[in-house]
Amino acid sequence: MLYLPCKKVGILLLALTWLTSLSAQIGGRDNYNFRDFNRKSYYFGINVGFNSSGYKLHQSGFFINNDSILVTEGKSEIGVNMHMITNLKLGEYFDFRFLPGFSFAQRGFEYTSVSDSKVFERKIESVFFELPFHIRFKSEPYKDKRLFVVAGLKYSYDVQTNSKSRKSLIKIAPHDFQYEVGVGLQMFYPYFIFSPEIKFSRGLGNILIYDRTQNEARVLENVVSQIFTISFNFEG
Repeated sequence: MLYLPCKKVGILLLALTWLTSLSAQIGGRDNYNFRDFNRKSYYFGINVGFNSSGYKLHQSGFFINNDSILVTEGKSEIGVNMHMITNLKLGEYFDFRFLPGFSFAQRGFEYTSVSDSKVFERKIESVFFELPFHIRFKSEPYKDKRLFVVAGLKYSYDVQTNSKSRKSLIKIAPHDFQYEVGVGLQMFYPYFIFSPEIKFSRGLGNILIYDRTQNEARVLENVVSQIFTISFNFEG
């Protein structure tokens, strides 16, 4: 299933409406550095940042009748991202962006036992090879600054997958497809473009590998990845 984060999508739509209004008002004044970069039809760069990765969980029918696990929740951890950037202009206001790279993440599950209400964790460390494809919409520039929104799809493969490990009580599929939405700000300098960006990602399908022999896996029916990312783009 596709779980839409209604609040976040609503905020992004409001931001897009505001960008369109802003573009009509401010025009193109004092954009000395912007004019140099605007002549390029494509450019490259690097992306570095931090992520908060976790899971959206749905319990199975077995969860209701089990006598050992009272509560199960996803647990988020902080990781880092490193990507290359290829940016192709599609007219004045749109870009096509391809950002291959790696993401180092740690996430997991928290369980509360029925007998003594103690909380225990099952952590999963991952190294993702990622292939994001984005379309970016940009406002009119103003004093060498430009706001933007991005949306797209991402394929990721966990090269450190636990899917074949006999010791893992909860196994997660290494392949994942996600949609992504975000907002950011371009700042044009003489030799590069600096762009801080905030992005939200959510998986398009269930990545749980069901295992009837483990209670930790049996109480779950659907596990979907979700990631909040703060990143910094350096392009030129």
